[in-house]
Amino acid sequence: MDEHVGLTDLDRAASRAHGSLGAIACASLLAPVLEQAVDAVVIIDDTNDVVFFNAAAEKLWGRSRAEVIGRNVKALVPEAVRPDHDAHIAHNRNGRADRLVGTSLEVPIERPDGTLRHGSLSLSRVQIDGRTFYSAFVQDVTAEVAQREELYLLSLVANETDRAVIITDDRHRIVYCNRAFSDMFGYGVEEVRGQRPTELLSGRHTDPSILQRLNTLRQMQSGLHVEAMAYDKAGRELWISVTVNPIHDQAGTFRHSVSLIANITETRQMQLLQQAVLEAVANDRSLADIGEIVCRQVETIAPGVVCSILRIDEECKVRPMAAPSLPQFYSDALDGLAIGPDVGSCGTAAWRGEPVLVEDIETDPLWAPYKELPLPLGLLACWSSPIKLKDGRVAGTFAFYFREKRGPSAWHERLVESCVHLCALALERHEAKERIAQLAYYDTLTGLPNRTLLGERIDQSIAEAGADGSLALLFLDIDHFKDVNDSLGHSAGDTLLIEIAQRLKAQTRTGDLVSRLGGDEFVVLLADCSADHASGIAARIRQALAVPVTVEGMALPVSASVGISLYPEDGKDREALLKHADTAMYDAKNSGRGTHRFFSPAMNVIAQERLVMGSALKEAVRERQLTLAYQPQISGETGGIHGVEALARWRHPVFGDVPPSRFIGLAEEMGLVEAIGLWAIDEACGQLADWHLRGLDIPGVAINLSPLNFRSRDLPIQVAEALNRHRLRPSALTLEITESLMMDDCPTTAATVGAIHDLGVRLSLDDFGTGYSSLGSITRLPIEEIKIDRSFMQGLETDRNAREVASTVIRIGRSLGFTVVAEGVETAAQRRFLEALRCDVLQGFLFSPALPAAALEDWLASRIALPGGRAATG
Repeated sequence: MDEHVGLTDLDRAASRAHGSLGAIACASLLAPVLEQAVDAVVIIDDTNDVVFFNAAAEKLWGRSRAEVIGRNVKALVPEAVRPDHDAHIAHNRNGRADRLVGTSLEVPIERPDGTLRHGSLSLSRVQIDGRTFYSAFVQDVTAEVAQREELYLLSLVANETDRAVIITDDRHRIVYCNRAFSDMFGYGVEEVRGQRPTELLSGRHTDPSILQRLNTLRQMQSGLHVEAMAYDKAGRELWISVTVNPIHDQAGTFRHSVSLIANITETRQMQLLQQAVLEAVANDRSLADIGEIVCRQVETIAPGVVCSILRIDEECKVRPMAAPSLPQFYSDALDGLAIGPDVGSCGTAAWRGEPVLVEDIETDPLWAPYKELPLPLGLLACWSSPIKLKDGRVAGTFAFYFREKRGPSAWHERLVESCVHLCALALERHEAKERIAQLAYYDTLTGLPNRTLLGERIDQSIAEAGADGSLALLFLDIDHFKDVNDSLGHSAGDTLLIEIAQRLKAQTRTGDLVSRLGGDEFVVLLADCSADHASGIAARIRQALAVPVTVEGMALPVSASVGISLYPEDGKDREALLKHADTAMYDAKNSGRGTHRFFSPAMNVIAQERLVMGSALKEAVRERQLTLAYQPQISGETGGIHGVEALARWRHPVFGDVPPSRFIGLAEEMGLVEAIGLWAIDEACGQLADWHLRGLDIPGVAINLSPLNFRSRDLPIQVAEALNRHRLRPSALTLEITESLMMDDCPTTAATVGAIHDLGVRLSLDDFGTGYSSLGSITRLPIEEIKIDRSFMQGLETDRNAREVASTVIRIGRSLGFTVVAEGVETAAQRRFLEALRCDVLQGFLFSPALPAAALEDWLASRIALPGGRAATG
């Protein structure tokens, strides 16, 4: 660049002003210096034309000096201020009181390419030959302005957010906090600066392990997120969610930490409420207990409200469930009140199926007949919400009473939304438990008490009778009932059993109990009954049953063999009385059927026969003469093989095929059942390993063990050895336990069950619903599967109650995360019903009976050969 560039009017003016070579030399020297300045330099003359424009100015404005020199300076200012720019300069020049000279001003610079830059302008004024020149030195501050804008926006984020923000230094001491922090904790900025947040905000209930983690932040390369109990300046507890990020410099040295803090007290209170209620539900607490937990916790976290929970019964009447802060007379006054369109807040909410808010009980017509109840208690407003179940039915109401005329806050609305859901869950589980209890204690076909309830009633009657009382058991077996099922089908057999149940009930007294044990066996419990009276009842029963029953247009004759045992002569406990009545019943059958017999010691011949069979069974176990048959289990979703159940079989050269129902009980009496269980585990694992080795797709095997097996501390070791010996994964083995295991008070049983589960072996609850199980007990056992007893399958096609009960059991099993297996599936209709309910696994004669291993392989091969690959049924 020419070193004389810029020697324009400025040089000439200097020459005229000083008239010396020194001044000219000074001007000539000044121009090159200004040309090389880092900052932009712009000089204008007394006509506002640009006379000097250096290289830095060219770069800043994006214009060449050729475009600028000699033109009015307003070409360099933003377009919006150009019209008035000359006037502003003239005002300063003529007034000789320049407000801008000697100051620094930030100005926007519009470039020809449309971009915007920012400059810091310093203006000076010089008089040359009576003319006023202005020189502007402009520093490019575009980056600084952008940074300042960013900082401003960041400050908005920090100060306008509802989350508290704190920044600490490398010693974990606070150097910054935002406005939300002060609002949340009550501390001013100066109060917290220099403080450690772990010391400032912690208190008695703050988890020390969380504080320790926060204090080791300098060793962390990434941030952490914690939830903790903190305390504000006034000592109030706050649940906070904290996200802390460490800040390191380029050398990797820890410099600061930035923490974002959210107040989650209400959310945490909601979580604790939900946790308390769900635990109460899982532990089978009563509805009243659950309702009281809800009310008391809500009243604690929402001061100023009084809670009330009402149930709506089947007759659409109000039944108080919980209102711990209301006097008893209040609940008594509501009990039995019919819901309707103008029955206070609760009765109306239940009637409408939607929330009802009454902000002034004294004047609202909905409360006119009832306002004398709440007003004397200082309750002035009421907001009630219906509790709806999944089927849309209103099962109750949840109400807030207020001591002032008002409606709910947003916090109240959140609380009620959660509480209504929790109450609905509790009510649904309660109804499900009642249905399961009905199922557990009553026969689904006849509605009679089942074996479980019979046993409890026998124990109760014995306790009431004492040493001087008496009672009788009548054990009935319907003669030739199998012929009815075989010739007319199970539907006809069911119809016959229902009619027999009705006739039996008609022949007994109030206080007596008629029970169905299963199949065609019934037991009648006669309290305070002598031998003569028992004989008379047995004769009347046989006479009532002798009247033919019309089934499908056929008159079927019915007779029964009846065995009678007496307390205390024939036994002093439930087991002895049932056993001896059963023995007498078989004697009646052997005597020609259609008669009754009292138990006598002479019948112990049967017991001797059992001894002979027991000896043979002991030999069979010792010589490994038992075999396993395998019944396939079918996936309800895919129709493929889910696994097989291994079932023990015994064929004796003299006794023939002995059913498991006979020899398993005998094995328990003789102490052989543990050995049979261990043999079955090893045998089944070996067979499964062989199948896997030969490429047969059988995922796993299930084995039913006696509760006695689980009393052995060695069982987990023996199971592990069998799995290792045959190189099987633990999950390929499922051990089925019965519901009676839940009542086993042996101290080693629970530990054994837990150790089996820890191996990875799956545990299945067999015959669910027929014994002692409850929602609380099954959630405490480490089971992964429940098997619905085959008795539940009866009536699925014709009995609405049976379908509802089966549906309930499946839903409960699925809701608890269990695999649900349905046993005893015999018809395609049952299969379709169960698949529609998404029952996981199906098992029964519809698919296959239990087969020897070789026959099962043939069955599998036939399935693979079917067109389309879909399994055959039957």
